[in-house]
Amino acid sequence: MKEWKSKMKIIRTIAEMQAWSDEKRRSGATIGVIPTMGFLHEGHLSLIDTARKSGADTIVVTIFVNPTQFGPNEDFDKYPRDFERDAKLCEEKQVDAVFAPSAAEMYPADSSTWVIEEKLSRGLCAKTRPTHFRGVTTVVSKLFLATLPHLAVFGQKDGQQARIIKRMVRDLNFPIRIVISPIIREPDGLARSSRNKYLSEQEHRNALSLSRGLNLLKAEIEAGATDLKKLLADLRKSIEASEGIVDYIEAVDAETLEPIERIGGKMMFPVAAYFGKTRLIDNILVEK
Repeated sequence: MKEWKSKMKIIRTIAEMQAWSDEKRRSGATIGVIPTMGFLHEGHLSLIDTARKSGADTIVVTIFVNPTQFGPNEDFDKYPRDFERDAKLCEEKQVDAVFAPSAAEMYPADSSTWVIEEKLSRGLCAKTRPTHFRGVTTVVSKLFLATLPHLAVFGQKDGQQARIIKRMVRDLNFPIRIVISPIIREPDGLARSSRNKYLSEQEHRNALSLSRGLNLLKAEIEAGATDLKKLLADLRKSIEASEGIVDYIEAVDAETLEPIERIGGKMMFPVAAYFGKTRLIDNILVEK
């Protein structure tokens, strides 16, 4: 790992970000980018470590609450923000640059171009958030073109999003390697999320039914269970018994996200549920 010498740079404009990255690339640096919406937690910080382990010697963290991935009745205005804290955490992690543009910088007033993936983004979260992934693929494309990285790291917690980004990069020939980093959990098992701060103490305890149910499902499959419908029904019952309102529970191929009807191969079990007014997602990977 390179010796840490200089103070982290905060960049606000696309032109400056591109110039900074271009200079680093000419000097032989390998740039890794971690796209975030800020309010950083241990899950985000683990992505920085993953980027370094994956070969990046220059790290850029983007902090941008992207308006185009929020629906009209979602929590864009209330989404937690604390840039000073985020910048301090990045500096402690020896990040080289933070790219924190304004919405006006990222989206000109007459902006009319979208990046749309049409297969992996049809189900799961898209069932109740139909415009969400259009916003994600568009903003990630724009962030890639601003930061000019060699690799980018995304978390497995957003399992559908990570596969959509991988597909987009493959289909559009972005010269970027996508790395998917494991889910980071709180000590009690709840997947780390910026939205966890919305939960009351009781809602937090209830939300543990997600990770506990998923772990039980995995253990039952590894022990030889074969009735997929029963496994998913049991998971639903355990979440609902903890006052969770299930958005979806699915069994899909871990890469194509196609629904599966029988146990076998590399599987992902994604779930989304509301606890109070807070929508949480989680998933587990199982190979059989």
